[in-house]
Amino acid sequence: MYSFLEQDIFRIIQQASDELNVDAYAIGGYVRDMFLERSSKDIDVVTIGKGIDLATLVHQKLGREAHLSTFKNFGTAQVKFNDLEIEFVGARKESYNRDSRKPIVEDGTLEDDQNRRDFTINALAIGISKNKHAKLLDPFNGLEDLKNKILRTPLDPAITYSDDPLRMMRAIRFATQLNFAIEEKSLQAIATNKDRIKIVSKERISDELNKIILSPIPSVGFKLLFNTGLLHLIFPEMVKLQGTETIKGLSHKDNFYHTLEVLDNVAKKSDNLWLRWAAILHDIAKPATKRFEEGHGFTFHGHEDKGARMVPKIFTNLKLPLNEKMKYVQKLVELHLRPIVLAKTEVTDSAVRRLLFEAGDDIDDLMALCESDITTKNPNKVKRYMQNFEVVRTKLVELEEKDKLRNWQPPIMGEDIMKMYDLSPGREIGILKNALKDAILDGIVENTFEGAKKFLDKKFEELKKAN
Repeated sequence: MYSFLEQDIFRIIQQASDELNVDAYAIGGYVRDMFLERSSKDIDVVTIGKGIDLATLVHQKLGREAHLSTFKNFGTAQVKFNDLEIEFVGARKESYNRDSRKPIVEDGTLEDDQNRRDFTINALAIGISKNKHAKLLDPFNGLEDLKNKILRTPLDPAITYSDDPLRMMRAIRFATQLNFAIEEKSLQAIATNKDRIKIVSKERISDELNKIILSPIPSVGFKLLFNTGLLHLIFPEMVKLQGTETIKGLSHKDNFYHTLEVLDNVAKKSDNLWLRWAAILHDIAKPATKRFEEGHGFTFHGHEDKGARMVPKIFTNLKLPLNEKMKYVQKLVELHLRPIVLAKTEVTDSAVRRLLFEAGDDIDDLMALCESDITTKNPNKVKRYMQNFEVVRTKLVELEEKDKLRNWQPPIMGEDIMKMYDLSPGREIGILKNALKDAILDGIVENTFEGAKKFLDKKFEELKKAN
């Protein structure tokens, strides 16, 4: 007996299927995760009948607390109840046109439905209705693949991936999330069919990519994407990071594999998707800024600024959000060298004030990114950097308590300056505002109205004399 069938929701599904005299099965991810002892709130139910009819009756039995959505064009329905989402569909078989991943759907048997599943571990089905109660149907030895941590397709992988190319991304996503190996024939089929990914919408691709990025060790997925050639098609800017060059005995590191190290380091610290994206993009402009300087070696001057400017285009191409999430990533890419520069030199109050002013509430994430960026294998260098970062962190706390510079607003705004000195909008306002900001950040003037007013009075007189 599978204990999950004793839950109220499955008892109600059983009652409804028995009243309609149809067989119903739990299938796919919920069953897979049960065997893997992973919690899941998404339940897929397939019935040898009309999925919408079964969902409608289940909804009636659950009462007002449940919400029903039907999708008649697809013959599917969803019931939301408490924190569960239950998808209902009638068993079906599918066929595909080459230019679309949208299948031609016909009613089918449970066997047909299992044949159309992406992987053997997702084709496992357990009977819910009384007639098939607790019966495990595993036609492709998915349980064995679960034990051996193997991902394989139920049918010929070349056909499976060609029919629905998004399954290639899903294979790599599951391998990364579950720490499974992709069966060799299946892995080769991904490389062979990689160009088919072009018929998949970028939104669906990015959804799978984000799930890879949120995995415990995201580098696993990116290496699979790179080795199969998929990354070259969906994210060519990242592929350009790969490789090294040597001139006159001087080389630079492989920035692709360095980026993956940084990404994994960030993943150990945070499950923030957008901080992980900042790790992916922090060195994205190094190929464009690479120069060889005689007697010195390779440089990447300005890669942080150019990288920040590249972020909007990359987010646009990948159909990622162009809102505050993008701006957050952009900010971290632009500032990612600042704490490292501080950690290499004497940590002055002025430099820390400016860092705190520019990073604002994202300062802790910026520090996490910068610490993750230290991938040197020299333990002495790592120790020195981390000690200096600790000094920077201490200074940040001290100055924030003293000067309140996080998300700082000047004590006197531009409108106030115009009224105080009877000025019209123009360059003088900008000069006075910037002078005040610099004076406060450099610690010359206290971050108070009185201190700012005294400074501006003096600066305004200097401006009058100069004009």
